[in-house]
This record gives sequence, C-alpha cells and structure tokens, in this order.
Amino acid sequence: MRAAFVTAALTAVGAVLGLLRDQILARYFGAGAETDAFLVAWTVPEFASTLLIEDAMALILVPAFARALARRGAGAEPGETPLADPVRALVRHTMPRLVVTVAAVAALLVAGAPELVDLLAPGLPDPALAVDCTRLTATCVLSFALAGYCSAALRAHGSFLAPAAIYVAYNVGIIGTTLVLREPFGVRAAAAGVAAGAVLMVLIQAPSLVRELRGRSTPSASRPATDGPVTDGPVADGPVADGPVAGDGGTLLALGMIAPVVVFALTRQSQTLIERFLASPLPAGAISHLNYAQKVAQMPMTVSLILCTVSFPVVARTLAAGDTEAARRRVERDLLLAAVAVLVGASTVIAAAPQIVELLFQRGAFDAADTAATAGVMRVYTLGLLGQTMVGALVRCYFSAARPLWYPAAAMGCGLSATAVAGAAGAQLWGAAGIAGANALGITVTAVMLLCGARRQAVPIDVRRLGEGLLRLATAGAWATGAGWLCARPVTPPLLATAVAALVVTGVFLLFVACAATAPGIPLLPRPRSRSRAESPRKPRSLSPPRSRSRAARGSRTARTSPRRTPHARARRAAPPAADPAPVDRDVPLGRGPVR
Repeated sequence: MRAAFVTAALTAVGAVLGLLRDQILARYFGAGAETDAFLVAWTVPEFASTLLIEDAMALILVPAFARALARRGAGAEPGETPLADPVRALVRHTMPRLVVTVAAVAALLVAGAPELVDLLAPGLPDPALAVDCTRLTATCVLSFALAGYCSAALRAHGSFLAPAAIYVAYNVGIIGTTLVLREPFGVRAAAAGVAAGAVLMVLIQAPSLVRELRGRSTPSASRPATDGPVTDGPVADGPVADGPVAGDGGTLLALGMIAPVVVFALTRQSQTLIERFLASPLPAGAISHLNYAQKVAQMPMTVSLILCTVSFPVVARTLAAGDTEAARRRVERDLLLAAVAVLVGASTVIAAAPQIVELLFQRGAFDAADTAATAGVMRVYTLGLLGQTMVGALVRCYFSAARPLWYPAAAMGCGLSATAVAGAAGAQLWGAAGIAGANALGITVTAVMLLCGARRQAVPIDVRRLGEGLLRLATAGAWATGAGWLCARPVTPPLLATAVAALVVTGVFLLFVACAATAPGIPLLPRPRSRSRAESPRKPRSLSPPRSRSRAARGSRTARTSPRRTPHARARRAAPPAADPAPVDRDVPLGRGPVR
C-alpha cells in the first residue's frame, strides 16, 4: 500500500511538472516554427520511452530479474560456484550487450538526423533547426535504455521509489536547462534539456540499484521478488545467467508473449508520426497547436484510465481462476465508470476550451491567436476521447489472457490507416483541425473493433448492452456540453468560466443520467429489472393467505420471512387495470401484485 501511494504521488508530481514544462515552452517560444522544429525532434524520445522504459524493456527484464532473485534465494545449485550471484551474473551478461547495441543505434540517429527530419516532417519551414534539435534528443536513446534497465531491475527487487521518480527528474532537467540556456540557444536549450533530463533518469536510480546488488549478494540476505519461489512456466527454467537474450527454451515463448504488446504500443504511438507528417506543410505553428491541444484534451482520459489500470490485475486473476462471468461484470462496470469520468471531462473541455487554453498557456510568446487556434483543435480532439478511453481499457482485457493476442495490434493498424487516409484529406480542407478530426476517427474505429471482438475473446462482454449504455452516456454528455457552454460563455475571467463550466456540466450530466427513463446499468445508478406477467415463469402469489391454513403454520411462515403488511392493509390496495398487467419482479415486495 505504501509503495502504491508513493508511486501515485510521484506520478502526479511528474504530470504537474510536465504541464509546467509545456507552459514554459509556450511562454518563451510560443507556437511557431521554432516550437514545430523542437516537437519534430521530440518524436525520438517519445518513441524511445515507449519502447525502452514503459513496455518492451520492462516486459523482458522484470521476469529475468525475478528468476535470478528466486535462484539467489534458493541458494547455489549442485555443481555451481557457491559465490556466484545469479543477479550479478545477469547484469554482467546483459548490460554490456545492451549498452553497445543501443549506443550504436543512438550514433546512427545522430549521424542520420537530416534524413530522419526529412522523413518525419518533409514540409517543415526550418529543417536545419529541427536537425540540430534531433541530434541532441537522439542521445537520450542510450540514457532511456539504461533508465529502463534500472527501473526493471529495481522493480523486480521490490524497490519502487526511484523508478517512480524518473519522470520527475526528466521534467526537472528539461525545465532547468531551458530556463538557463534559452537566451543564447533558443529552442535548442529545450532539446538539450531532454538530453540532460534523460541522464538524470539514470542518475536518480543508479545508487539504489548499486545498493541492491551489493547489499543482497548472499542467499541469506536476499529475498525473491515474488511471494514464493518461482517454479512454474518458462520464466523459471534455464540458467539465469543466460537471461532473455541467450536463446534458452523460454526465451522464444516470452518474446512471443511480449511481441503483440510492443507492436500495439508502437502502432498507437505512430499516430503522432502521422499527425506531424501531415501538419509539416501547413503554416508555421500547426504542429505546436496540435501538441498543446492534445496535451490538454487527454487530461480527462488519464484520470478515467486510473480505474482501469487498478482493475487490470483483478481481471487477470479472475481469468486465471476460470471465472469469466465475474471478469465480464468487472470489465463492463469499469468501462461504464471510465466513460462517465471521461465524458464529464470532455464536455467541460469542449464547453470552456478557449478559457482553459487562455488560463494555461496565454502569456509571453503565446498570444490570443494561438489560443483561438489551439482551442479549436482541442475541441475536435476531444471528440475522440471516449474512443481513446475504450481502447486503453479494452486492450487490458485482451492482454489479460494467457496467450498472445494479435487482434489489438491489427485493430490499431486499421485505426491508424483510417487516421492517415482521413488526415490527408482533412489537412487540405480544414488544416490542423482536420488532422485532429482524423485522429478522433481513427481511434474510434479501433475502439469499435476492440469492442466488437471482445465477445470472442477471454472476456465475453455483452456488446449490445454495453453499446447502449455508452450511447446514452454520450447523449448525456452532449446535453451537458451545451449547458456548460451557455453558462460559461458570458463569464469573462478564464478561471471562473472554467469552474462554472465544470460545475454545470457535472450537474447536468448526472441529472440527465439519473432522470433518464432508460438510464444505462451503471453500478452507481442501478435500476431494477422487470418482466411482464407473460414472460414470468411464476404465477403471482395471492395476497391473502388461504383460510384453511392453521395458525401455527402461519406463525412459522411469518417467522421465516421478513415483516409484511397485515392482510387487512393489503386487501385495501386497488388492483391495476386488467389491460395493464402488473410487473413481476423478485425485488418487488409483496402487495404490489393484483388482488384476486
């Protein structure tokens, strides 16, 4: 519990610092050609973090270190040197290979920066500036690989404080370097800050990793990363020193399990590539407007996905136990609750988009024209937030299964294709807003495909029922958006206007859902199920007890059941018309049926 609290707190601090970083970039560099060049160069660390920190590195190395820790706790095997430490052997075997390989990749990116910029953004107004920034940010590939390696090793050891603080250090490095070097170097200072922040990510974890490796070198001082010795599955077989790169029997199976996750993550991240590629020929500032709008619009989605992230291990354990019905109920409940959270946030963003952008960014080089352009793009982006949330939640159901699933990656590929085709046409007609609309369309296509395919996967979701519930929630969101916009429009101060929009949207949304005659079955707002008399297999129970029943029988029956109204009170109730059969429901108390 303490580790979860510390991790959540540091994650929140990192998110706040990320917003502060974006505000500093907007204040000093605005939304023009310089910022566009920096954002094109920032594509390299965005992809590197997905591959080297968040997904592939952790999925490969955490099981390897867990296996090494289990063998360290079990002691030396027969014929093995007693002083050999499996964890240190794993580090000696994998760290040099990783450093050499990733350093070569980073050097290639630095040398090929001009070609990379031409590939990512062929119509950029200032490609030379983008090349300089790309050469600076490309160095973070090596730093990210080392940071991801340290994070995986520390988490396997049960140490979560330093890995949770890496994005705090990263953003501190960017902010500090930008503030110190912005005068002589301009936006290149922000690119240098990316490189400095990546180095800080390694430095903040290195002392903790060294202490873990030195302090637990003997079996008596060690503890496995799991609750018991790891003896099942491919992770527990084979020599630990060989690790995941030596080609042992479990390596191919582990890579086969990881590959669908990595491909899905990279495909989803490729949406950013398409956006910047299509926006590069547009007037200067289009890439910046897309970036700022996306950062703000995705805040409600981040909040809504916390619930799904917490429930992911629960769904996995339920499926492992074979209880698919409980997993289905949990997933459907979480999807509806996540939809409520994201739709309330999205409605607020649409209703008060100009005021939100003005409150966060309009200062310094970021002027009123940038505010208007960013607000317009942000409103279009927000149309895809429900799809973004559904994709982030549903993909956890697919990856909770015990076998590799390529369907999410295929669905994401179809959505990416829709984004590319619609974005090419939208950019010509509506500029940056058309690209944002294509993004919303593509992610919605992916969400629909994942939702329709979920019934055939490990969690058999009731697609029709869930779709009806989402449609009703979206209707409530539309009404709440209109009410929030009307109430926030006459308010001048941006902070007050945002607060008014948030309060009105929340109130109207909840009121609409609570009062709707066909409200969806949300756990917080349940509705009783009813059936007609013709559909009921049981005949309604008579209101008056038979006269032939003895007093003792009536007394024992009364003792076994809950208190009821007296027969005289029930007899005075009027029967409903014969044309309207009374509903029969097991939750309805006696006395609701017709008097016979």
